[in-house]
Amino acid sequence: MPIRPVDADRRAVPSSAPLSCPARRAMTAPDVRTDPSFLADFAAAWNAHDVDRLMAFMADDCEFRHAAGPEACGARAIGRDAVRAAFAKVFERILDARWSDDRHVVAGERGLSEWTLSGRTADGAAIEVAGVDVFTFRDGRIALKDTFLKTRITRKP
Repeated sequence: MPIRPVDADRRAVPSSAPLSCPARRAMTAPDVRTDPSFLADFAAAWNAHDVDRLMAFMADDCEFRHAAGPEACGARAIGRDAVRAAFAKVFERILDARWSDDRHVVAGERGLSEWTLSGRTADGAAIEVAGVDVFTFRDGRIALKDTFLKTRITRKP
């Protein structure tokens, strides 16, 4: 049985939607700032719900790939304005979002963060999400944040 892609609201995506993602661009050598503490500081900005602080970590031509969306790589936010809006929307959808159990690894131009996200959605559903962000760095900043996750909705209050 073929896999049917779904959008963020779990609706089937039309078969005309692209099923592949653009290739990751080759990056230059990473700056010394891109070590695990860099990603730990980025995680702290998420827990502070501080979009301005988050954007300070992002490259000028950054991209954020959501875990779900119409493309095989999820919905894509490209450029600082689109990424800023996408990050802000996370805090609108998960009012008391809290990231914990984070671990970070950096190898050259690539990085990985594992985390658990907990909180309540705008409609009151408690969530707990195990997730991973895969990063590509350029010039000491995040050029690509690609999110993968598993979601468990525990129950409504």
